[in-house]
Amino acid sequence: MIKVGIVGGTGYTGVELLRLLAVHPDVQLTAITSRKEDGLPVADMFPSLRGRVNLAFSSPDKADLSKCDVVFFATPHGVAMAQAPALLAAGVKVIDLAADFRIKDKAVFEKWYKIEHTCPGLLDEAAYGLAELNRDAIKGARLVANPGCYPTTMQLGYYPLLKAGLIDAGSLIADCKSGVSGAGRKAEIATLFSESSDNFKAYGVAGHRHTPETSAQLQKFTADKVGLVFTPHLVPMIRGMHSTLYGRLTKDVSNEELQALFEAQYLDSPFVDVMPFGSHPETRSTRGSNMLRLALHRPDNGNTVIVLVVQDNLVKGASGQAVQCMNLMFGLEETTGLTQIALLP
Repeated sequence: MIKVGIVGGTGYTGVELLRLLAVHPDVQLTAITSRKEDGLPVADMFPSLRGRVNLAFSSPDKADLSKCDVVFFATPHGVAMAQAPALLAAGVKVIDLAADFRIKDKAVFEKWYKIEHTCPGLLDEAAYGLAELNRDAIKGARLVANPGCYPTTMQLGYYPLLKAGLIDAGSLIADCKSGVSGAGRKAEIATLFSESSDNFKAYGVAGHRHTPETSAQLQKFTADKVGLVFTPHLVPMIRGMHSTLYGRLTKDVSNEELQALFEAQYLDSPFVDVMPFGSHPETRSTRGSNMLRLALHRPDNGNTVIVLVVQDNLVKGASGQAVQCMNLMFGLEETTGLTQIALLP
């Protein structure tokens, strides 16, 4: 059994990790930390876990995380970088759900996240945890940087087109929407029910921290300079993410060839569902599951290709993807513990 520790078990990604790992056949939950909730049984805070998780939260100084095989950080940015070096030195593998190791350039990280990076020596070592595009590196890694939710949809949507050299890499447009849970489990006016319900708005239009992460990863797929315009929106739902990706075709290609390109690329990716050409994937078709669904469109058979991508921002966009990485790191089947079917309605 894989002994698992979770740092930061009270947020949305933390409880989602608990939900998934509590029924994982190869996992033994060993420690769950929270300074504020030290000593509180997990099931008292999250009754959905009654009978499944019998641990209590413990403060970080009381939890002996060095006895774990892997530790997940479901914490604000900056926490993992402070604790990862000691855990790695003790032989513990680390998966960070925050952004501490996603961006390789220390200066770029500090510009966007407004904090000092305290262990830049680990940036080059960290494997980027998008399994569909980076399986081999994840399998051999001891430190994984879990991708951001928006970047997951953008990379999986654009990758086949950039790899094949079919679109103009310099004019990518991503119009993306996320449910309110993407903002985290905290008291904040913008995400109060009366503020976010029956409302729709864009944010981060002048610049969003997921832009440098996505651009750097997309740049690996093409020799041309990547130019990405990314606009995120907040929609009045709890879970779910929908990204509408636009690319300008630079080669003569049929719709059938476009569809075949995506189907071939993700043939061996159990959590990417390439739907029939012209489909309209819905966020509810992925709710509670680790599945990402996408579909291709080409208005008037012109030179614009549109990729519609949906996922659950807390599962494939965060905790489910992290468990997917853990499975690869420990030689398990990638789908282990992640075959939940989406909730409908």
